[in-house]
Amino acid sequence: MKSKFPIGLGIALTLMLLLPVHAQEKDRGHAPQPHGKVGGGYIPPRGPRPSKPGAFPAGAAPVQGNFRDAPEHPEAPHVHTNGQWVGHDQGRNDPKFHLDHPFEHGRFTLGFGRGHVFHLEGGNRERFWFKGVYFSVAAFDYAYVADWLWTSDPIVIYDDPDHDGWYLAYNVRLGTYVHVQYLG
Repeated sequence: MKSKFPIGLGIALTLMLLLPVHAQEKDRGHAPQPHGKVGGGYIPPRGPRPSKPGAFPAGAAPVQGNFRDAPEHPEAPHVHTNGQWVGHDQGRNDPKFHLDHPFEHGRFTLGFGRGHVFHLEGGNRERFWFKGVYFSVAAFDYAYVADWLWTSDPIVIYDDPDHDGWYLAYNVRLGTYVHVQYLG
């Protein structure tokens, strides 16, 4: 018995239904979160932009804190889904970032940014690791890692464009970040 439904139309309808699903899957984890939420899988496409020269003269760096810029945002440095790094505005001359020996243990080389997500494998704020490399959180950022899961959280590392010897560890689950030093 011959079907009254043309086969070409059936294929076309099937493709029309499958293409939106494929497009959504392709962008999973990179699409902006609804209602301005932070975290939840968003990964910034790049790290923060360098501070403008002279933006904060020596001794005039802004006070750290007060990061909650919307009711549902954390009281911690975080990244908006438009790529804005909230809290990365200390400028190059903030003395708390000074290191006598920047990159004392070498440089991190496993990859930076969106295409390089690592999962924490253990440790704590003083020393954590993944893929056989070790980092420590800056003491001035300890308060912002209290809810990190040290044995599983997905982390992305970015260069800190303003502070030699420092990297930024972005927690994909929470959407927050802290300053870290590479320990080798």
